[in-house]
Amino acid sequence: MAPDLIAALQSHHLVALASLPADPEFCPDAARSLVLIGPMGGASWWEHVTRSAEWLDGQPDPLDRWSMRVLDGVAARFGGRALFPSDGPPFPPFFKWALASGALWQSPVGMLVHAEAGLWVSFRGALAVPFDVPLPATRNPCDTCQDQPCRTACPVNALSPTVYDVAACHDFLNTDAGNRCLSEGCRARGACPASQRHARLAAQSAYHMSRFHT
Repeated sequence: MAPDLIAALQSHHLVALASLPADPEFCPDAARSLVLIGPMGGASWWEHVTRSAEWLDGQPDPLDRWSMRVLDGVAARFGGRALFPSDGPPFPPFFKWALASGALWQSPVGMLVHAEAGLWVSFRGALAVPFDVPLPATRNPCDTCQDQPCRTACPVNALSPTVYDVAACHDFLNTDAGNRCLSEGCRARGACPASQRHARLAAQSAYHMSRFHT
């Protein structure tokens, strides 16, 4: 069943980023695995989702609506349940799940990091399914990153392992110098060497930054 699930996700340009035992607080009793789902790297997911009905209908929150339709459909096919960051309260603890999976780690700038997606890692949702979903073991890319360019990439030093200075970030985005961040995405995330394997289109980063900076 697990290979079929992975293939079903790939057909929507999605990947299984991590898998861990089902959380009984949020998952159905029959669930055995909780799989964290994110977009494929490169151009494929963005090009796919921007051709979807949700993107083209002009209604609010097209990416969330697309994610719910797709992941609800995949969950129904495999006898599971889709979970989303916006569910709640109580809200599903995606950050906690990510760290517990052993496939994501807290980076030197506080954000999650993934061996393949780097600091570009993001979740479209999760699937609680009634079977095991083993994934290849990975290692924290920060352990072998000597320069750690993410630490110095932010122009206003808004990021640290313990604090995210949201006000400083937003204030900088309001300046002419902040236009690069708005059009290309967070410089710290882009500076991560592991992120290069998961590079986004500029249009994708610009869209997400526009939603963040509203």
